[in-house]
Amino acid sequence: MLIDSHAHLDMKQFNSDRDQVIDRALSAGVRRIITVGIDIISSRNAVKLTTHYPFVFATIGIHPHNADNADKHDLEEIVLMAQQEKIIAIGEIGLDFFRNRSARQNQIEVFTQQLAIAISLDLPVVIHDREAHTETVSILTSFKQNGLHGVIHCFSGDYKLAKTFINMGYYISMPGTVTYNNASQTQDVVKKVPLNRLLLETDAPFLAPTPYRGKRNEPSYIIHTAQKIAKLRSISFEEVSYQTSKNVCQLFNLSFPE
Repeated sequence: MLIDSHAHLDMKQFNSDRDQVIDRALSAGVRRIITVGIDIISSRNAVKLTTHYPFVFATIGIHPHNADNADKHDLEEIVLMAQQEKIIAIGEIGLDFFRNRSARQNQIEVFTQQLAIAISLDLPVVIHDREAHTETVSILTSFKQNGLHGVIHCFSGDYKLAKTFINMGYYISMPGTVTYNNASQTQDVVKKVPLNRLLLETDAPFLAPTPYRGKRNEPSYIIHTAQKIAKLRSISFEEVSYQTSKNVCQLFNLSFPE
């Protein structure tokens, strides 16, 4: 029993076979999939997917890549969409100073505005942090007294950074990159973080694990990530799948799958 805590099922890469992708996930033991919005259109589509598939839940938000094009009407729509059933978090939000597809100041403004929305709605957040560790920690620290909590998606830092986020109340989410031979830092983090603060994700259609590296990723492939983490931690696959699924349910206030 597994939960994919972060996928992008609305993306065009799944348009030709989305039902089959979902069926393969179920066959692989994936009992919940969280599909993640990255702009207004994507968030609307994520909401629609939750009505089509009983075990799909959604987060809604504006990704840092899309911050330049966001306006107050978009943020108002995020607030309205968040009232709907099966919307469990605000995200994917954050900072990306690697691609810099939006101006850094715009990224910061849209990020902080959405953190405020999450607090007002008492929802967790799904954080994107790429080459912006110092700024992300600083901003999240400034909101800490408001009880903000969530997950650092597709974690890319070292164990010291992971500890910082965990001490702030965040979970650390690991994608298929942990299976790569050159992922020594990520593997070190997986060995050291408490299992009760760890989530699994695919980030599908991106970051397919070994043995599918370079191909389209999909939720069923999360089994390879779980197997690798079990091997790195010298524990059973069942323990990894159970505890990480329990963590997802605790963070996003979901019932535990049968």
